Amino acid sequence: MALSRRFLPSMSLLSAFEAAARLESFTAAAGELSLTQSAVSRQIRALEEMLGAELFVRERQTVRLTLAGETYAQEVREALRRISTATLGFRANPRGGTLNLAILPTFGTRWLAPRLPQFLAAHPGITINLTTRLAPFDFGLETVDAAIHFGGPDWPGAELQLLMSETVMPACSPAFLAAHRFESPADLAAAPLLHLVSRPDAWERWFAAMGIAADPLQGMLFDQFATAAQAAMAGLGIALLPRFLIEAELSRGDLVAAIDGPMESAERYYLAWPLARASHPPLRAFRAWLATQRPAR
Repeated sequence: MALSRRFLPSMSLLSAFEAAARLESFTAAAGELSLTQSAVSRQIRALEEMLGAELFVRERQTVRLTLAGETYAQEVREALRRISTATLGFRANPRGGTLNLAILPTFGTRWLAPRLPQFLAAHPGITINLTTRLAPFDFGLETVDAAIHFGGPDWPGAELQLLMSETVMPACSPAFLAAHRFESPADLAAAPLLHLVSRPDAWERWFAAMGIAADPLQGMLFDQFATAAQAAMAGLGIALLPRFLIEAELSRGDLVAAIDGPMESAERYYLAWPLARASHPPLRAFRAWLATQRPAR
């Protein structure tokens, strides 16, 4: 959809407004922008005339945003940030294009990052920028082309590509296992259990899958698999972890199965992207490459 120039202020007006709004001072904004105070004042007045309303309340030697001005400032700041990010991405790679990808922290570092050299070698003109997101977000408010998603096949306003399933297992340190000597899955209900904030009912699901009616479970909470795994290795309890994310710890013997009780998670890993970015060449190449990767479990 074509932009209406009538509602598109110049960059100089928006920059002056953003700086004055952030610094709450026309004088400070002028210093930041290497302008005079009167120049900033004129630019903001011109923007207010274009909008048909005042953005600032002017009181003696001070200024403060109106309520409408505060909302406008937030939206303008986000728009300028997105323009800056797009410009930085283009300058970093003007030929092959850039893919801005949101990742889940442990999945990104343990599974995706070791495989990215293969993708980049096959697509030397593409640059991938990674950012961490723990939960779904509004693609319209983020400078992100796609995201790794764990959950159901639903993300409003986005398309999804199935990546893989996962199998979780109760893992602990060898010393912890030696001290407790679990004989059945039911024995774990009395042990210290480590929980993930993003999967609050994971242990209840596991006990149900083992045919055990466990009472509400308590224990330490973690926001990432990596810290939960470290806590388990330190002997703080048992963590329910995706096996493919802890292969290194298992092979080294830092973690062992507390009991033989693997469970396939109901959720899956997906690549999600907004409909408007579906034809973005770097994203199309990345989607095709992901489809060739061996699924983990």
